[in-house]
Amino acid sequence: MRLSAALCLLLLASCGTAPPPQQARKQPPLPAEMPEVWKARFETTQGPFVIEVRKDWAPKGAERFWKLVTSRFFDDSRFYRVRPGFIAQFGIAGDPSVQSLWNAAPLADDPRRESNLRGTVSFAQSGPGSRRTQVFVNLKDNRPLDRDGFVPFGRVIEGMEVFDKLYAGYGEWSPPGRGPEAARIQTQGNAYLDAQFPRLDRILKARPVLE
Repeated sequence: MRLSAALCLLLLASCGTAPPPQQARKQPPLPAEMPEVWKARFETTQGPFVIEVRKDWAPKGAERFWKLVTSRFFDDSRFYRVRPGFIAQFGIAGDPSVQSLWNAAPLADDPRRESNLRGTVSFAQSGPGSRRTQVFVNLKDNRPLDRDGFVPFGRVIEGMEVFDKLYAGYGEWSPPGRGPEAARIQTQGNAYLDAQFPRLDRILKARPVLE
């Protein structure tokens, strides 16, 4: 009897002193509208970097980039065009079915308000109304791109050294170089890149920085 009572007291004591379960930290919800200035953090195989996006630089480009980041478009994609001393380009989804949806939604042009200086980020384009999802980071001051219609919408504010470490051994994309073919990336995605260009660096994930 005494043993049973002692066990009951021990159980009660242990229950009373047990710490409460640790609650998972909740992320702040996304704002209803894109902020005027916001940041996106990218995790890559060469480390993290942060892009500051500014609506006053290019409102349409900033809004498109917001939608791409918040929909996790960039997760598990590749830096498929890296030209040291010029640009590093990314922004084709690893899943071709995802890319095809975005390709069907071209982005209207923004007037250029900032120059393509080292660290700025612009959408790739091939003429008026041709911007979609591909973006590049300027690895040097590329002012000649200003007159060709490339419009910066943000700039790298942390981790610029990441871009100087990206694998560039495949050279320019094909044609004219021996790197990946842009059309095949869009129709075959990561399956094509991983099979034929396995050393390309990857974007692991991209998320808005919520403060």
